[in-house]
Amino acid sequence: MLVGLCGGICAGKNSVAEYLTENVGFVRLHLALQPSPLLEVEQHDAKENSFACVQSLLDFVTKQWQQRWVMTDVWDENILENLLRRPSFILVSVDAPVSMRWKRLKNRCEQQNMASPTLEEFVFRNDDHLYNSKIGLACLIDRAEVRLVNQTQSIDTLHETLRDLDLANEQRLRPNWDQYFMQLASLAAQRSNCMKRRVGCVLVREKRVISTGYNGTPRNLKNCNEGGCARCNAGHKAGVSLSTCRCIHAEENALLEAGRERIREGSILYCNTCPCLTCSIKITQVGISEVVYSQGYGMDNEVSTSLRTSGNHSPNQNEQTAAVFVEGGVKLRQFSPPRKGLVHLA
Repeated sequence: MLVGLCGGICAGKNSVAEYLTENVGFVRLHLALQPSPLLEVEQHDAKENSFACVQSLLDFVTKQWQQRWVMTDVWDENILENLLRRPSFILVSVDAPVSMRWKRLKNRCEQQNMASPTLEEFVFRNDDHLYNSKIGLACLIDRAEVRLVNQTQSIDTLHETLRDLDLANEQRLRPNWDQYFMQLASLAAQRSNCMKRRVGCVLVREKRVISTGYNGTPRNLKNCNEGGCARCNAGHKAGVSLSTCRCIHAEENALLEAGRERIREGSILYCNTCPCLTCSIKITQVGISEVVYSQGYGMDNEVSTSLRTSGNHSPNQNEQTAAVFVEGGVKLRQFSPPRKGLVHLA
């Protein structure tokens, strides 16, 4: 694995790299830096594991692909494009509020007996560092798989959060089967035409896709988002007037597409949302062995909350679904992939 770190001036890239080297077994790599006024306090005198160009660095890493490497010298699109060609590479950006980064820079300048910039000077310098049309890093940060917001002033807190985040998780490089099929379910959900929510489903047997489905009105009927379902378009609350709903659930669509003959013992249903009670009954009937979901259904949260408040608690949709699967012998589990996107380290 090769982790590349990019981000704003004094955002904390080196702190993240130091954590990975000192606690997770990574080894630091360096690219030779060209003199730049934007990087004057970020330059390092690297002799060990230093490379003249990105290609020589990649050649080195490829031959030793079983080890863990980290670098902070991702500072232009040419470098990034070369790195992204390797399946072992992941880009992580690190950022922090401007005022906090300015204070960090002042401290660093004082330690190096350098004149520190004023806040106004730093803001202009930061804007150039990120948004300069030729050398700005904003376009690189935008492509990061994980975007860290480093607002903490405590190294212990930083390390604790990074430990929980688990940047070294191999699933970040190559998704396991659960993650792969769940991503297909999420992709199918993008085709949904239901006004209420987007749900996608993938039916799998022996690691092969049997069918996919998403929620919406039946074929040849007007799409829900075009007025095809009066119930959804009326904005009824969850659980209200379900008998008038024209939309077919994603799970139903996948089951109908597959047919009973193609669904045999060992089939797994992946859905980005936990199946509702009605779908759970149908899933049990056709012989699905396991259901894997990403998010809870939450259909009747408002109803359940009011009932709990009044003392008349009834099982919510997720609990009812789970009860059906337990009785029907269908395994139900929730899948939680490694965190991506924006992550606050405070």
